[in-house]
Amino acid sequence: MPLIARLRAYAAEMFGAPALPLDAEAEQHLAAAALLVHVARVDGTLAAVERDRLARLLTHRFAPSEAQAKALIERAISFDDETRDVAELVEMIGRDLPEEERRGLLGLAWAVAAADGQVHEFEDDLVWRVGQLLGFDDAAITATRAVALAGLPTQQVPAR
Repeated sequence: MPLIARLRAYAAEMFGAPALPLDAEAEQHLAAAALLVHVARVDGTLAAVERDRLARLLTHRFAPSEAQAKALIERAISFDDETRDVAELVEMIGRDLPEEERRGLLGLAWAVAAADGQVHEFEDDLVWRVGQLLGFDDAAITATRAVALAGLPTQQVPAR
């Protein structure tokens, strides 16, 4: 079943209504939230500190309130569970988004990876791959990483 069809079926299941087409912006927001959830759970768990960071990051960017951001996180968790690969999520978000929006999403991914005060190697590798899938070269990924992780001590960030 194609990813968009699964998303629509999931919405119908969750809200008990016929599967109505979601607008492209809602699909992108869910895919972006699922991508961030994927980054947070790359170690196998979604820790409370990561969930809190996600809620703060999603509020106002993809959801108008913290309660709606938390609801989006729950939907994103389910959607991430149904997605085979992070590349599918990036495909839904679209590489044709303006560079600034893609860079902002990449910065959010680094912020989620650092939610516990440290970026582990597997988190770093995953977010680096996300940057490549979003169409950035190594220099752009490095620059975005540096800005997003500026507050962390260097011993808590893997060397690149």
